[in-house]
Amino acid sequence: MWTCSLASVDKAEAFRISPSDTNYFAILFDPLKTDTANIFVIEIFNVGGATPPNSHARAQEFFYVLHGEGVALSAGQEVPLRKGDALLLNVGSEHVVRNTGATRLYTLTVMTPDEDFARLIRSGERVSLDAEDLRVLKGDA
Repeated sequence: MWTCSLASVDKAEAFRISPSDTNYFAILFDPLKTDTANIFVIEIFNVGGATPPNSHARAQEFFYVLHGEGVALSAGQEVPLRKGDALLLNVGSEHVVRNTGATRLYTLTVMTPDEDFARLIRSGERVSLDAEDLRVLKGDA
């Protein structure tokens, strides 16, 4: 019996929550399609893009930078983010992640627990990963 799940980025469903957002998500695993309480996405920030200020009442949010550069802002502090950096935001901390680099910023983003983030993402507009996204995420960049 298979006891794990497998995802491929080139088959991932991708969404932008709002048409004006400058970041979008490729869903790897979420509670709406997989037996998990968490959500695992590749979050992609366009050049100059950022999350809106947000916080999570019950969830921690984790970002691992796969490619690009940015900053995280929380509690009046700003920390730089570069490839290989990991950021963990505690429950309730209002935060913004912003791309400050010359290329797209790619992060593995995990919310534990999901806190309906999957529904929010899936309620947005469907988008496609382009050739640049696939090249970076498959390690060809």
